[in-house]
Amino acid sequence: MNKKSKAILLDRDGVVNDLVINSEEGLVDSPNSSGQFNVIKSSIKAMKILSKLGYKLIIISNQPGIAKGQYDMSEFLKIKRKLESQLHDSNVTLAGQYYCLHHPNAKIPKYKKKCQCRKPGTKLFFDAVKEHNIDTKNSFLIGDGITDMQLAKRVKCRTIFIGNINSTVTRVFHEKKINPFYVAHDLLEAANYIKKIEKTTSVS
Repeated sequence: MNKKSKAILLDRDGVVNDLVINSEEGLVDSPNSSGQFNVIKSSIKAMKILSKLGYKLIIISNQPGIAKGQYDMSEFLKIKRKLESQLHDSNVTLAGQYYCLHHPNAKIPKYKKKCQCRKPGTKLFFDAVKEHNIDTKNSFLIGDGITDMQLAKRVKCRTIFIGNINSTVTRVFHEKKINPFYVAHDLLEAANYIKKIEKTTSVS
């Protein structure tokens, strides 16, 4: 029987790459073009740490931009290639990428549906688990959204929340009975925390 792998299941925007500011609307959002897309330098350092610890790096992300008419499939693939290129240039390899392109209120009919792959739906998570033979108990799901935390709760995977805990987030966590394993400012802090856990475990 093949030995199971441990993995870091990552949300993408705001965790691996920078979010962008829409100056006209004053909103912070996901990049809508390859020109806007850039991997966070500290996240590259974090992913190197996690790889050295033996974790597979896998992205699981809701990407409804096509469904909302913000960009087309060609631009989505350009963003994906830019991600891969920037990581490759830093000697970081993703074991897999899993994206949900649907949205229940999509402008594009093809992508308008209530699916099981859109987080907190579990389909993409279990697709990754099956294809990469992942040991979920020894893995982490890391994200900056409530849906990431809800998904982790559903699949019983340890989770790290990226961001600041304010009164609104605290209230939502309480209402939805969400209890992250750890809260970190960014992916690098999360990686260093996991590294600390690994050292403690190996010593004991």
